[in-house]
Formats: sequence, structure tokens, C-alpha cells
Amino acid sequence: MDLNLPNRSLTQGHWFKLICGASFQHLPAIRTLSLVYALAGADCVDVAADPAIISTAREAFAIAHQLAPEALDRGFTPSNPWLMVSLNDGEDPHFRKAEFNPEICPTDCSRPCESICPADAINHSGVIDDRCYGCGRCVPICPIEQIVTRSYVYTPEVIAPIVLQAGIDAIEIHTQVGRIDDFQRVWQAIQPGIDRLKLLAISCPDGGELLDYLWALYELIQPLPCELVWQTDGRPMSGDIGDGATRACVKLGEKVLATDLPGYIQLAGGTNRHTVPKLEIVGMLHNRDSTPVSRWISGIAYGSYARSLLSPVFTQLEEMMPLSVQSNPCAIETVPDLLWQAVSLASELVHQIKSPNRVLQVI
Repeated sequence: MDLNLPNRSLTQGHWFKLICGASFQHLPAIRTLSLVYALAGADCVDVAADPAIISTAREAFAIAHQLAPEALDRGFTPSNPWLMVSLNDGEDPHFRKAEFNPEICPTDCSRPCESICPADAINHSGVIDDRCYGCGRCVPICPIEQIVTRSYVYTPEVIAPIVLQAGIDAIEIHTQVGRIDDFQRVWQAIQPGIDRLKLLAISCPDGGELLDYLWALYELIQPLPCELVWQTDGRPMSGDIGDGATRACVKLGEKVLATDLPGYIQLAGGTNRHTVPKLEIVGMLHNRDSTPVSRWISGIAYGSYARSLLSPVFTQLEEMMPLSVQSNPCAIETVPDLLWQAVSLASELVHQIKSPNRVLQVI
């Protein structure tokens, strides 16, 4: 079978990463997302650093491998994705949960928190913890200002050996400018097992002296026996908000691209259906007709937007749960029509960066 190969995608500039969410722990959704996007051709799936979640994603990959011949017959290009987990070296918006006490909510409240939540993580009982991925949109909209977030930081010495033994392919470290000592602690915990990995990713938002900070990190992790990806986190968890969210991630990608920093550069934070057309326009994609810059973006990571594309599928799956296989009601492969509908939706997004011929759109 001719499957997408992640390392080839990096070198050829059409790497696609699915971000399930560093705080997202809803196993049925993670299973469905991992299965569907593997069949659609994703090169990497990024999940929370939790053994149960890692096992769930691995199970989905195994099913995708079984279904790969049928996917090829249907015109899709399935893949053998790398499995990545995310760690943080300090407080980070990706590593938090919202919470509030529903008992003090006014009885006449219109519940704007519930309607704005992109993960359907809020109901009359409060926040459904495993569904919340920490976007924070509910916090400022609460009429009585009672919603707060709780952040957490992994203890690197504890979590690194656990996730390495779970059989992952890649680790991403979320950091921010000025936290080199904190980063070093995470790196020291990972380093003994780095030769087991195929890829190390470093995710960082913009900030003062960003480029100096990234160079300092590069010097710290040398020599590195695996691939290195710099994830430029433009506007975290915002791709599903609106078309303009992609501008920040493209701008940050341009900034880092100009430094000739060794390693691959991959966009995140605000990515959506407009990201690839915007990159086409500014000449930041490899092997395109537009005038190239000195280097190219190697890939794009999609989080909230990629998940939102499958919202109709999740809704249909939940509605037919009483009619589906009772022993495993969340197994989308037991509903073939819905599975391939989902793969078709996901493939449209994956195909944007994978296809060598596209029509430009003006943003």
C-alpha cells in the first residue's frame, strides 16, 4: 500500500499534524479523531501525556491500518501517523481546565458559557472535565464572573519515563520566552530516552527576544538524534473562531523562517481552511508557483478547527448510539457510512497541504 510517510512529508513540505489537545481527555472523541485523520492522511497526531490516551490513539491507528485498503479504494491516502505527546515547562494555556460551581448559577441565567464552548464541555452540572481543553472562551462571558481556570505542569522526571515506555514516536515541549531553566529540566528528563523518538518538537508563542530564545534552546539540545520541529504558536486554540485567526500564525511563521534556524518549521495557533491559501500567497510553501523565500514552512498543525470539522459526525454518532453496537457504542467503524463521511470531511483539510495543485483564495 502507498501510505503517506511522515518523514517524507516533513522534507517535502506537506506535513499535517492533528492536535487532539494537551488537556483533552475524552477517550471516545480521541479515538474517532485519531482513526479518521489517520485514514485521511495525517502525518502526526498530538495527544495528552496520559497512558490511557496513548493506548486509545494506538488502537485507532491499528484499526486505520486494517481499513487502509478500503480507504485507498475510496480515493483517500491513509497514513501511518507518528504519535506525539505534549509536555509543558510552566503555565501554558494548553494545559488548563475551566471550572465553576453550578449551584451558584442564577436560575434565570441564559448560560452563554454553554453555548460558546466549542467542546460541548459545559452542562447543568458544570464543566465536563475530560471534554474541556482549556480554550478559556467561557471565562470572560460568564455574567457573574465565577468561571476560573486551573493550570497544571507535568513533573518531567515522573511523566517522561511513563510516556516513553508507552511507545510514543514524538514529544513536543511547550515553552515561552525566558523559561530556559524550566525547559532544561524537561529536557534533562527526556534526554535519556531521546534515541527512542523520531521527532522532538518545540512549541513557543511570540514574545520579546523570541529568536534569541529559540537559538538558545537549539544549542541546549545538541546533539539531537531525531528530527526537530519548531512549532510557531500564533494564536492558540483559535482556528475555529474565524477566518482572520490564521494571520497571527502566518506572521509568526514568517518571523521564525527568516532566522535560518536549523530544523523544520510548522505553524499552529489559529490554523484553519485559510492557512494554506495565505501561505501560497506569501510564497511560504515548498514546490509552489509563487515566488519562494529562502526556506519554506514544512507543515501545519490543526487543532480546534480540525476537531470542529467533525462536530456533525460526533452529533450523529451520539444520536445513533442506542441503535449501534451496544458493547462499543462509540466505535465509528461500526457505522461505515458515517466513518467515510468523516474521512471525506477530514481529507478536504489534509488535502490542502498535500495537494501540489490548488486554487488560490484571497484572504
